[in-house]
Amino acid sequence: QVQLVESGGGLVQAGGSLRLSCAASGRILRMYAMGWFRQAPGKEREFVAVIDRSGTDYADSVKGRFTISRDDYGNTIFLQMNSLKLEDTAVYYCATHRSGGYFREGSYDYWGQGTQVTVSS
Repeated sequence: QVQLVESGGGLVQAGGSLRLSCAASGRILRMYAMGWFRQAPGKEREFVAVIDRSGTDYADSVKGRFTISRDDYGNTIFLQMNSLKLEDTAVYYCATHRSGGYFREGSYDYWGQGTQVTVSS
């Protein structure tokens, strides 16, 4: 069993930065590929970024602005978000990958409860 807790969300002006964290209890995260997803009001949850043993990958909408990383112990992953835009406003979730394509929500099993990111003009 894995428990995930996101933190670091908040209100930020467009162009600003935030750093999200996802702390895990239970099995060590470095055994898993880990992803960040987000869900904006009235929209479906969408893929943002993933990190595995080989490297990282990002949604086109955040590429060059967001960076996913993990700490040396593998118990925490991060999402550094720079040059934030209004359209980045959403609840952000971290999740552990089970099987299947990284971009698919159904490929992940354990999820945190999310942290709200609001970007204002």
